[in-house]
Amino acid sequence: MIDGVVLKPLRVHPDDRGYLMEILRDDDELFERFGQVYVTTCYPGVVKAWHAHARQVDHLCCVQGTMKVGLYDDRADSPTCGETMSLVLGLVRPALVRVPPRVWHGFTALGGEPAMLLNVPTLHYDYQNPDELRREPFDPEIPFEWFTKGG
Repeated sequence: MIDGVVLKPLRVHPDDRGYLMEILRDDDELFERFGQVYVTTCYPGVVKAWHAHARQVDHLCCVQGTMKVGLYDDRADSPTCGETMSLVLGLVRPALVRVPPRVWHGFTALGGEPAMLLNVPTLHYDYQNPDELRREPFDPEIPFEWFTKGG
């Protein structure tokens, strides 16, 4: 596990009308502060990565489809510097992922359907001065495989 990354399993409450899944509450141990809430989608075969934030904490949850979330720690002061993590999320594994500042992360849809990610970051997006660091999805310096090889 990358230092500072927290995986909170979520409970799905189904009934004959559908289901309810609580993701993040203001009395949750993970809750720090509210910046904004947004959703983003990813089509099959596309990788939305890599990005990190200098100050912002992200709280990620797959709310539609299935996705692979990739994380990479290159923080020199971290005990897990150089490590990667791979998580499969969706209704097959409902969870909230807390991503601390300066940890690179991204995701891709698994299977043939788009995946939708909900994020509750601690800071709202600042259009004039974005807290956003970016790298290419297949950056050779990041030892991460987005897609399964073989069949």
